[in-house]
This record gives sequence, structure tokens and C-alpha cells, in this order.
Amino acid sequence: MLQNEDPTADAPEADLRRSAAFLVDEALGFLFPAALRAAADVGVADHLAAGPASPAELAAATGTDARNLYRVLRLLATRGVVAEDELGRFTLTAAGQALRSDVPCSAREAVRMLTDPTMWRPAGELTHCLTEGTAAFDGLFGMPFFDHFAKDERTAAVFHVGMAAMSDGENAPIAAACELPPSGTVVDIGGGHGGLLREVLLRNPGLEGVLYDRSHVLAGNRLGADERIAGRWTEREGDFFSSVPAGDVHLLKRITHDWPDEDCVTLLGHCRRALRSGGRVLVLDAVVPPGNTPHQSKTLDLMMMASLTGRERTEADFAELFARAGLRLSRVLPTATVLSVVEAVAA
Repeated sequence: MLQNEDPTADAPEADLRRSAAFLVDEALGFLFPAALRAAADVGVADHLAAGPASPAELAAATGTDARNLYRVLRLLATRGVVAEDELGRFTLTAAGQALRSDVPCSAREAVRMLTDPTMWRPAGELTHCLTEGTAAFDGLFGMPFFDHFAKDERTAAVFHVGMAAMSDGENAPIAAACELPPSGTVVDIGGGHGGLLREVLLRNPGLEGVLYDRSHVLAGNRLGADERIAGRWTEREGDFFSSVPAGDVHLLKRITHDWPDEDCVTLLGHCRRALRSGGRVLVLDAVVPPGNTPHQSKTLDLMMMASLTGRERTEADFAELFARAGLRLSRVLPTATVLSVVEAVAA
């Protein structure tokens, strides 16, 4: 080394090389959910329920190409969904069990919904959202998000069955976190197939429930299959931007994040007017934490940006919405899920 040579002179360039390698690796990250979707589509996890299997055995069972199936499973193994043993066989890990279709809280249909082209394609057009300030969905599919999913049974099933599957693992801990009155009526607004309302009624035998949604959604109602809550619930068909049924508690699970502030104020205003004396509105949504803390809300927020007109919100955002609708934020209760119970009372 020359006497005046600086041994750290190339440090900035080395840092940039590491940065470049990191960013390239991150840019390739989209291939993991692609692999996860492929595995969910062909149902490979169901064929691993009995124990380890080779790619050839799995390919025969799923009607797929053994070499390509191995390549998909090899990538999934790097994230702990499956594990490859020394004989080249794959085992479904504890983390991957919910990819099966035959288990409680199966996430298979949720995975398929979240990676459906209706979600995937708008996510690839985020630049449009930045330059135009609007969602990419309408331009790609020729109509707004919910109009698209209402147009026929097949496309509706992608979303509503997927949302029900996504909710199945959340509903019990969320119902446990909600502090509800001993008696009265709980209205689940935009309640889908009724999974949350079912858990609420099971945990609170003094309550009655109303499942409120559009007719094509209510057609998939699962409340009737549970005899333990028979006679304690009713269906109501309607548009929550026009009105909502009267009740002591209004539940809005994963609803407000779909819509812009003005629409949320309209909806919450209907809730305020339909609340009985002493009633509460429980918004069940992800609350965006401050700073650089990783949180699923920050990921979901980009899905809202790409496909819908809403957004994930902070506690301060919710307080502002409530105030505009004649409500007051009373508290935020965490749950054992990524969602919180954001409680409002009449102002």
C-alpha cells in the first residue's frame, strides 16, 4: 500500500454494492406469493397432510409437472411453508398447515383471493396511482372494484369466499376483544357471510344479531348452519351508504378501509343516527402504527391505493372521521390479530 493510500476509499462503493444486491433481492420478492398461489391453486398442501411425499408423488396426485412443482416447493421451503428432507421429499410445516383446504381456519381461499389477477394486476400499476392520484383498478377492469365483484357469481365468489377465509382465523379473537353489552342487538354492517357475527353471538348468549349486506353476499350466509345461535339472528338486505339498521352496537369489520373519508363519514353518520341510547360503533380495522415499525396495515394500504379508493388509517385519522360523523373516539383495543377495535360513542 502506498503511504498516502486510504484503505477506506472504496467503502462508499461497497455500501452501494450491498444496497444494489438488497434491492434486487427485494424486487424478486413478488415470486414468493406467485409460488404460494400456484401451490394453493393445485391443492398440493392437501396431499401433504398424511406426511412427506416426493415431487413425483405430488405431481401425480395434483396432475402437475413434477420438475416444475419441485421448483415451486423449493422456493416455498426457503420461507418455511414446506421443508425438504435429505431424500428430496417435502413435508408441510406448522406454518404451512393452513394452506390445506380441510382444516379449520384454512387460508387457501384467502391466498387465492389476495393473489388473484384482480389484486395482482393493479398492484403492478402503482406508478399510475402516484402520477394520476387514482386507483389503477378501474382502468384495468373497466369498472370500480365492487361493481366488478358484483357482476356475476364466479367473480363474486373469488372475493367473498376469499374474504370469509381470511376472516375465519380472526373472528374468534376479535369477538373476544370486543366489550359488548349483556343484552341488545348487534348489527354487523357489510358482514359478508356472517363469520364474525356468529362468533359474537356464541360468546354473548344475551345478544341478538342482524347481518346486513347486499343480497348477492347474503346468499352465502353461514349463520344458518349453526344450531347454537338459531332464532337469535336475522338478515337485512341493503346499501349501507343509504341507511343501516338500528342497534345497540354496530360492527364494521374491514369496511372503512375500503372507502375515502367522505364516504366513511356518510356511513358513520348513518350509524350515529341508528344507534340506540348508549350505543357504540366498533370499527374493526388495522390501525397504522407510527414510525418505521413493520405492520400489515402498511402493506394493505397499498392494496387499497391500487384497487380501491380507501386507505388504512391511524388513530388520529379515525378520531377525525368520527368527529365529522357526530361520534367520539372512546378507545382503541388491541386484538390478537392485526386488527384493532376502534370504539366510538355519540359525541
